[in-house]
Amino acid sequence: MEFTEETVADVTNRLKRVEGQVRALQAMVQEGRDCREVVTQLTAATKALERAGFVLIAAGLTWCLEDPERSAAAGYELADVQKMFTKLA
Repeated sequence: MEFTEETVADVTNRLKRVEGQVRALQAMVQEGRDCREVVTQLTAATKALERAGFVLIAAGLTWCLEDPERSAAAGYELADVQKMFTKLA
C-alpha cells in the first residue's frame, strides 16, 4: 500500500503522541495515581491509536479506489482493505 508523505507525517506524529501518552501512563502507574485517572488516560491513548489506524485505512481505501489494478497487484484488493477497516471499527 502506498501512502502520501502527508499521511506518513500525520500518522507518525499521532504515534509519537501516543508514545508520550504511554510513557505518562507508565509513570502514573508507578506513582500509584488514582485508578480513574489512569483509566481515563488509557482510554485517550487507545482512541489516539484508533485514529492513527483510521487515517491509514482511509488512505488505503483512497489508494484502492484511485488505482484498483495497481492496488490489487500489490495484494490489496478493496475487500481486504475494507476488512482492515472493520477490525478497527
